[in-house]
Order: sequence, then structure tokens, then C-alpha cells
Amino acid sequence: MNKAKSFSISKQLVWEAYQRVRANGGAAGVDNQSLQGFEENLKDNLYKLWNRLSSGSYFPPPVRRVEIPKKDGGKRPLGIPTVADRIAQMVVKLVLEPEVEPYFHEDSYGYRPGRSAVQAVGVARQRCWRYDWVIDLDIRAFFDSMDHTLLMRAVCKHTQNPWIRLYMERWLKAPVQLEDGTLEERSAGSPQGSVVSPLLSNLFLHYAFDAWMQRNHPGIPFERYADDAIVHCKTESEARQMLNEIRDRLAECGLELHPDKTKIVYCRDGYRRGRYPDVQFDFLGYSFQPRHAKSYRGNLFLSFLPAVSAKAGRAIRKVIRSWRTHRWTQLTLEELAKTFNPVLQGWINYYGQFYRSKLASILGQFDYALQRWARRKYKRLKYSPTQARAWVKRIARHNLSLFAHWPITFAGMTER
Repeated sequence: MNKAKSFSISKQLVWEAYQRVRANGGAAGVDNQSLQGFEENLKDNLYKLWNRLSSGSYFPPPVRRVEIPKKDGGKRPLGIPTVADRIAQMVVKLVLEPEVEPYFHEDSYGYRPGRSAVQAVGVARQRCWRYDWVIDLDIRAFFDSMDHTLLMRAVCKHTQNPWIRLYMERWLKAPVQLEDGTLEERSAGSPQGSVVSPLLSNLFLHYAFDAWMQRNHPGIPFERYADDAIVHCKTESEARQMLNEIRDRLAECGLELHPDKTKIVYCRDGYRRGRYPDVQFDFLGYSFQPRHAKSYRGNLFLSFLPAVSAKAGRAIRKVIRSWRTHRWTQLTLEELAKTFNPVLQGWINYYGQFYRSKLASILGQFDYALQRWARRKYKRLKYSPTQARAWVKRIARHNLSLFAHWPITFAGMTER
């Protein structure tokens, strides 16, 4: 390493960071430079970035803000750093993450190596069987509300590395460029969409929530994925007391619970009686609510179970409609399967982990699209939706594995 440099940052680390950013893709930032554009002069661009990071002269450019629609009709602000800035942030993440990861709580699942949303849903399912009540927490505008002083205090607690501290502080202070080109200074928060924001959010909530819960309420279990969390309680009174304490604790850290979206839920099933206003909550794309299930002996009973949520189902149907599959008549059925199976399988891998049958009616939207495709492709089916539906069923009967979702939508069908 060059002794003239202020900080010891290896070129290999910068190269590894670039490889990670390249794999993740992403849009251009305020400089309008795409990943492909950055790679046109890759060697020089990476060298310049390494040189600035190592000398302490790297100052992050503004973050481009875009707004994407939310499922509830609102808009979610996303921050898009430049390609070079994403690589610089990845350099810091690669060094800092291994230092903080061992300290995180076992029930923190978001953006962590070896942990997933499906794991969080599975643990929540088990605990809903053992605890009668759930507090469904929703933190209002979390990524825009993180206190910078508290955040830097947490960063400094876990690393003595001067260049990590320096660049973290600079990223927190970097302005946001709005869609009209104006710059907006930031006094709190970390842009959702940046490379370091997930790590910073976990670090912030580790001290604001996880460690506080472990210290003050070790007998109260919870699952947290980023800013989405649920807490399990044995009684309604315990849930109400806990909610008040959590609200006060988060307020101490500059955070606010959403008054309309935060609620206490009763996990009603066949053994839990009583009428309560809330017996359902959504968590990570799953809806937890009373559902019929079969025992090992084949008897039906009422349980409290997760299944793909109505919001997630609407989003899936919307994507399927946007494909306009009926217009792809130049392709064969096998080519259609090759094109769409990766996405269909991705939905199944996530939303099919629990109460898979709920997916049938949702993914059936694609079977309807296949029927429309068949009517446009084959003249004999053009004027007969009934025959087109029978045609799809016949193909599925003889080749159930052709499309990833057919074992769900045509469950029990075998070749004759």
C-alpha cells in the first residue's frame, strides 16, 4: 500500500465491491452514468475511486430521489446513488458488516447474511400458536427519520476505523436531488435504496429496539425485518402495556409509530374464543389470520396461519397482466415456459412456503393468460373460451411440470 495515502484501502477491496454492485445492477444516479457507461473506462474509474477513498478526498455526490408507487396508493421515496458511490458504499459495507453482524439479535432477519423473510414468517407462525396476542408495529417514515447523531454513535461503538467513520458521516450529510433538479439538505435519515442504508437501519434499530427489548423484556419474543416488526404477548393487557412502552422507547430515539397501521391483534383459532376487532395482520407479504387446516388424522380444524396476502396477490396479478402473454403467439408453449418460469418459480419459492393452496387462484391468472394465448394462436380455439380452457388442462395433464405453477393450479391432476 502506498505510504502516502491517508487510509489503508486495498485495490482488491474496491474490485470486490465493484463485482457486488455489478451483480446487483441498478439505475443511474445524478450523473446519468449507467453501469455500462462506468465500465467503458472501468480501470481508470476504479483507480480514481480507490485513490480518492484512500486519500480521504472522496465526497459523495447528491443522491437522486425517485418516487415509486406503494401498494396502499401512496408513494415511496427511493434514493439512487451514482454507480461510483454505490461501489464506495459497498467498500465500507464489506468491512463494517462483519464487525457488527455478531452483535445483532437472533430475531433480526432483514438484510443479513444467512437470514431471510421466509424464516421470519416461519418463526412468527410458530409463536402465534403459543402466544394469543400480537402487536403489529409500523414505524412511520423510518428511513427518513433515523437520528444522525444516534446513528453515528452506534457506528463509532463498533468500529475504530477512521475512514469508515469519515465516509459514513459524509453519506449521511449528502444532499438529495429532487426530480426537478433542486437539492435538498438532509438532517436525518438514510436514503432507502443506497447500499449502506440496510446495514445502518439494522444498526439503528438494534439499539433502538432489539437490544432494549432483550434488556427490559427478555421474555417477550419478536421478529423484525428491517423496520417491519411484530411482538408476541400472552394477554391483551400485556400487549397494551408493551405497546405503550415501545411507543415511548421509539419516541426517545426520534421515531414514531404509525397510529393507524400499528395495532394489537388477537390470534383467534378453534380454541381461542371471544370477539375482538382485529384478528388478522400482514407481515412480509403474508396475511396471518384464522384459517382451516387438516390435522394429521385428516380432520379439519381452525388454526391461525399465514398465507399470501391480498396485497401481494393483487401485485402478482398485475404483473401477470402486464406481460400481455396473449400477444406472444410467435413463441411455442415451451418457449413461454422458459420465459416465465423463473418469475413464477420465484413467487412459489416465497409465497408458497405456507398455505400454498392460497396461491392457486392467484397464479390461475397466468392460466387464463395461456387460454387467451391459445385462442390467438390456434384458429380452432379462437371463438371458444371453453375449448381453450380444456386445451390448457389437457396439456397440463400430460406435462404437469411444463410450467412451474401447474402443480399448484392443477393439483391432483395426473396423466391418463
